[in-house]
Amino acid sequence: MKVIEPYLPQQMTRFEIEGYLQEVISRIGATSVSDMGKVMGIANKELAGQADGRTISEVVKQLLG
Repeated sequence: MKVIEPYLPQQMTRFEIEGYLQEVISRIGATSVSDMGKVMGIANKELAGQADGRTISEVVKQLLG
């Protein structure tokens, strides 16, 4: 893992993910957990390789909940 790690995209911190997701939520006008699918679709596409899907999901639930 240490050999390939320098070549992998750098992972975002939870704080950076929260900031990004707040922007996505504002951009699409999401207001409740029922909008989670819309947010996740955009976030997973735009954050591919930069953030773990589980972390994205947890943060979206927290922000919309």
